[in-house]
Amino acid sequence: MTEAHQTPDAFNNRCTNAALALHSCLDHFIERVSLNQSHENPQDNALDVWLHKGPEAPSVVISLPGLRSVRPLEADLVPSVIDGISLVHLPRLPAPWPAEAVGRIERTTDLPELAWLRITGPLEVDALASVVTVYRAPSDNEASVLR
Repeated sequence: MTEAHQTPDAFNNRCTNAALALHSCLDHFIERVSLNQSHENPQDNALDVWLHKGPEAPSVVISLPGLRSVRPLEADLVPSVIDGISLVHLPRLPAPWPAEAVGRIERTTDLPELAWLRITGPLEVDALASVVTVYRAPSDNEASVLR
């Protein structure tokens, strides 16, 4: 996702903005998880996680195309409360990764910057992807008001 015309910190900033948006989701629950794995083209691998609280709060979708790694998911546990949520920027070589991320996948010079999503609770989500987008929908209450 990092393109030549972007600033050097563009993906890091994107991850930071996503992490800030997700910080407000600790009182949400995981409503649905969608994992798309392509054996023909691994670049098409993607993970989407839908978070919801209720009509007073907006629903949130975390989209992780360019999925590089995902720990096994037990989809039968959804909907599931969230105990913790974090999104961390993992830079390209030679910059170091946080100690907890070391060994998750093999680091090579071809590996792009990654976003590391971790959600803890009865359903654990642990994924690395080269793209991250957080979508926030209006709450049911906000959407019901004509502007």
